[in-house]
Amino acid sequence: MDVFAGLKNFLRPSNAIIDNIPFKLHYKVTFALLLGASILVSSRQYFGDPIDCISRDDVTSRVLNTFCWIHTTFSLPNSWHKKVGDQIPYPGVDSYSQGEPRTYHAYYQWVCFVLFLQALLFYIPRYFWKAMEGGRIKSLILGLNTPILSDEVKESNRKILVEYMLRNLNYHDMYFLWLLLSEIMNFVNVVGQIYLVDAFLGGEFTTYGTKVLQFTDWDESVRFDPMVKIFPRLSKCTFHRYGSSGDVMRYDTMCILPINIINEKIYIFMWFWFVILSVVSGLALVYRGALFFSRKVRFFVLRMNSPLANPNHLESITNRVSIGDWLLFQLLAKNLDSRNYRDVVKDFIQNTSWKTIDDGYRGIDEHEC
Repeated sequence: MDVFAGLKNFLRPSNAIIDNIPFKLHYKVTFALLLGASILVSSRQYFGDPIDCISRDDVTSRVLNTFCWIHTTFSLPNSWHKKVGDQIPYPGVDSYSQGEPRTYHAYYQWVCFVLFLQALLFYIPRYFWKAMEGGRIKSLILGLNTPILSDEVKESNRKILVEYMLRNLNYHDMYFLWLLLSEIMNFVNVVGQIYLVDAFLGGEFTTYGTKVLQFTDWDESVRFDPMVKIFPRLSKCTFHRYGSSGDVMRYDTMCILPINIINEKIYIFMWFWFVILSVVSGLALVYRGALFFSRKVRFFVLRMNSPLANPNHLESITNRVSIGDWLLFQLLAKNLDSRNYRDVVKDFIQNTSWKTIDDGYRGIDEHEC
């Protein structure tokens, strides 16, 4: 638990809500998961050495382990489907002939670094949006997110907030576009990372999850674990040295890779998580597009976020303000206390020349933006 203690800061609630749940899945959940996985892989003291090779008396295990870790191990593709115990000792491990194809496994040296890089890539859209947002919502809350305020303070802060909204009416369109661009960056990032990991694992990642699911339905006599193919727990290594007569000797050894027990679990979870996150991010863009094109959708979203506000006031705001101003009203609805937000909306309407129908709710107009 000491290893992961530093990650708790990423899961703390923010002082001001400036995004939605799909956005948080990127910079909070996924960032913390990838960073935690990077820490887990690099914590050798909890899982033993990352590689252990079978050594002879004249070659120390420390030398052999270091050499095979640096120069990578390999498997033999022609032996994947041979029978373990009769023909081969382990899938992908067999006697090697000169010129026979080999699959090298060098990625395990870089897994912790790649996971850390992936975590940073998931935080970039959040960093961009925070820079463009500039702490505007946090400044506009003015303590109205708590119901425990004196009437004088509430009235004074509401007046300041309403005056700001009136003076800057129709000047927040870029606010919406920056948020939209950040969400597009989220979607592009998660889809791009699927192909990034696929290239890192030699083209095996895109079908990794489906192969693992199919594995349980295979016949017992022919099946082999696809996780073992991508993350072998036993592989081969060739060490060359001089013999006693001065001739070059080839020393073939088998190496156990305990670290791959962790790697295979990390990447199978990553495959399913990235697929789910891609779908959620795509739906978030569809939702953002619906808000942009339909005032009716905007009204229902604003109505859902502010149940105590007068529906006619919300309808008037939705029909009159630009998309950027509407986004500001929505984010304020998420941050302010419901009663305080109701009063802010009421004061805003009263300080405009807009007319609303207070004797009953008639629903939003049919025209769209």
